[in-house]
Amino acid sequence: MAAGEKRILCVGLVCLDVISVVEAFPAEDSDTRCLSQRWQRGGNASNSCTVLALLGAPCAFMGSLAPGHAADFIVADFRRRGVDVSHVAWQPRGDVPCACCVVSAASGSRTIVLYDTNLPDVTARDFERVDLSQYKWIHWEARNAGEQAAMVRRVERHNQSRPAGERVRISVEVEKPREELLPLMALGHVVFISKDLARHFGYRSAAEALRGLRHRVQPGATLICAWAEAGADAMGPDGELVHSDAFPPETLVDTLGAGDTFNAAVIFALAEGKSLQDALTFGCRIAGKKCGIEGFDGIV
Repeated sequence: MAAGEKRILCVGLVCLDVISVVEAFPAEDSDTRCLSQRWQRGGNASNSCTVLALLGAPCAFMGSLAPGHAADFIVADFRRRGVDVSHVAWQPRGDVPCACCVVSAASGSRTIVLYDTNLPDVTARDFERVDLSQYKWIHWEARNAGEQAAMVRRVERHNQSRPAGERVRISVEVEKPREELLPLMALGHVVFISKDLARHFGYRSAAEALRGLRHRVQPGATLICAWAEAGADAMGPDGELVHSDAFPPETLVDTLGAGDTFNAAVIFALAEGKSLQDALTFGCRIAGKKCGIEGFDGIV
């Protein structure tokens, strides 16, 4: 990291992904051999850190871990990527979350069963230890909404006392259609909503979802929705819709983490001062490259 260069912090989940690649998704109650199996560090915020690091952005992760073999693997992988883990909240009780992921070689689909354990999430008190002057952007994966709202309010207070060039940009990803997470949409300067969330509200396209949910974000915010093979749409502060087509790979290999890749690439581009259209297109392009490879190495 260059001297004085500010970083990007991602707050949310890290888990252990146990990934089995199979020829085709197995039938229920069947016995199938997999083509390969691997451990991979996962979780939305964790994956976004991986992508930011690969793109060259100095970044840090904040989330919970409990001591043990899984945490050792996860921390070593963060460090291998150059991701700062000094804000990890080490919990005295609970287990590291684990996701069993089945990736179909035939379709590229990923099916995830997450054991989101009894591990407590990071709290606003944990966040008090973060030196906000080191960061230009903080991204939250919506989880424990009450605590995260308090974290965001701390950043807002920090921003009020700083000139425009020193303020921290705030982004929020709301992926799960859970009622208690929705108020976080009103707190981000940039808000990512998932296709699942949009469909939960009855919307049939990204553009339709942005028009319908715009009232939930603060004035001046940007709302973004990716829609898999249909690309992605965004609505900026002026209310104008922008769109990017998808960039599908020749062969679909592995879509696990594609959404996290998109989010990270958009954040990276916006933090570099790119236009919303350019950032959206960059996000779709990098996410498309990710879908054509196993894991994340090779997206740049």
